[in-house]
Amino acid sequence: MEADRKLYLGGRLRRLRRELGVNQSGMAAELGMSPSYLNHLERNQRPVTAGVLLKLAQAYDVDLKSFTAEGEGTGTEDLAEIFADPMFADIGIPRYELLEVADNAPSVADAISRLYSALVDRRHAPAVPDGETSLVTPETWVRDHIQSQRNYFAYLEEAAETLAGALGDPSLIFEGLRRRLKEGFGVGTRIVPPELLDGTSQHYDYHRKRLMLSAALRPESRTFAAAYQVALFEFRALIAKMLESAAPPDQPTKRLLHMSLANYAAGAIMMPYEGFLAAAERSRYDIDRLCGDYGASVEQVAHRLTTLGRSGARGIPFFMLRVDAAGNVSKRFAGESFPFSRFGGTCPRWNLHAAFRTPERVVTQIVETPDGQRFFTLSRAVERSVRLDPRENSQLAIGLGCDVKFASKIVYSDGLDLADPYVTPIGPACSICPRLRCPQRAAAPAGRTLTVNEMQKTISPYPFLGG
Repeated sequence: MEADRKLYLGGRLRRLRRELGVNQSGMAAELGMSPSYLNHLERNQRPVTAGVLLKLAQAYDVDLKSFTAEGEGTGTEDLAEIFADPMFADIGIPRYELLEVADNAPSVADAISRLYSALVDRRHAPAVPDGETSLVTPETWVRDHIQSQRNYFAYLEEAAETLAGALGDPSLIFEGLRRRLKEGFGVGTRIVPPELLDGTSQHYDYHRKRLMLSAALRPESRTFAAAYQVALFEFRALIAKMLESAAPPDQPTKRLLHMSLANYAAGAIMMPYEGFLAAAERSRYDIDRLCGDYGASVEQVAHRLTTLGRSGARGIPFFMLRVDAAGNVSKRFAGESFPFSRFGGTCPRWNLHAAFRTPERVVTQIVETPDGQRFFTLSRAVERSVRLDPRENSQLAIGLGCDVKFASKIVYSDGLDLADPYVTPIGPACSICPRLRCPQRAAAPAGRTLTVNEMQKTISPYPFLGG
């Protein structure tokens, strides 16, 4: 961030105050300022100064880097992607106006993003039944809620770490989980043929108090399934409180958030925070080593790496994507900034899909976004947790990345010239990517004047005027 840029963080300051459950007068008193001045800050009528940031850090243990990060909320690039939609083609909204909205009216920017997400969901959804009024799908709402918390839930982490300490060796945790279910809740655990579960991978029989796990599940997925069920029992009251605080808009969204929080807790039980972070740093984020230490899968470890956001004990802030062979993105998580399209797929110049050609091998790449940010990325193909038909392709690709300044801490960067690396220029969705000469551009850039000349052919199929 430029040193001379004024920080208008009213939306984030207001969100923090609400999360803390204090009014303006209470927060103003704790920060040693007048309520009117705090009101001006929250309404972006005054910039947040370095002195105010220091007071926030001292009073509320706020991580200043995260609090002032560009990736928080709906940013300029997100708005640019939204307004690149063809339905806005005749408006021609200039970038400086998008910047003003993102900086000075963050709540409005978030509302625009939510409305556009609802529109995208509706375009891909079947006809809405009579009486159905919700426009935002449960998946979109839950994804945005998790990202608003920067994919970190402190209370679940603390509870899971305490429980994991009582379960013994992390690499042998499955038997500890079985005992916990039996001794603590009277629930037996059985591995059963997949045919008995009728298309599900796990099922809890409430009446017989029996957890049934499909024999088709891989060992690490069985462990995760047992940890998930333990989390539902052990953290029932805590998760209920978190659901009440989140206030999902409808019952399907509430159920999906409930499942997502229990999944988060399951990962934290299998890979308790303090020990996992220490092991990650000790092994220099060697994924295979971490899989062996914790009896976890590559995907489970990759997902866990995006959650290491504890104040005073942070890991490398990774982002993660999971895609299938057709390019469908089924997971997006970020511990900090996320350099790719929020509503679309990935840039074809990012070699995430190259992982499908080299199973079991990590593919590395240093990429640069149009604004000059560089990221160290690694990709790897994995198998789905359940493969019901051996004739079908069950591979997925996992992509991890972080700011290139952290690359030297990662074992997969060994041998690369990080001082003068080979860098691949990438962009967001093709419809908003500003790169002029991309040979892999798949769509004409919205709001740009095409310069097609029938007397010549350019490298890019959609040449356009820059600037």
